[in-house]
Amino acid sequence: MKNVVSLTELIGKVIKTIIQDVNELTFRCDDGSEYRMYHEQDCCESVEIKEIHGDIMDLIDSPIISAEEVSQDGSEEDSFESSTWTFYKFRTNKGSVDITWFGESNGYYSECVDFVQIKEAIQ
Repeated sequence: MKNVVSLTELIGKVIKTIIQDVNELTFRCDDGSEYRMYHEQDCCESVEIKEIHGDIMDLIDSPIISAEEVSQDGSEEDSFESSTWTFYKFRTNKGSVDITWFGESNGYYSECVDFVQIKEAIQ
């Protein structure tokens, strides 16, 4: 079961580990909670991490003070009928990290990124 949550769930948390796979990030926090950022692939679409600005290690061992998601439609030059840029902006006292995702489809499939809680905090 997916427990979709807002990115703001990370505000105030201290990330201990970030696991980066091809187009997936897993955030493990010091309170035992764990979050996954990914896209569940479907038929006629593609969603991937295009770039990460900043040092992702700046998110480790420092409380998240800001977490924001911003999306915008793609440009006319994009190859598919529909495209979406999604920017995830994280801030800590150590620095800032922006993760850029790009999704494209024929217009009938999702181009969004899923942010889900996969483990709750230990009580």
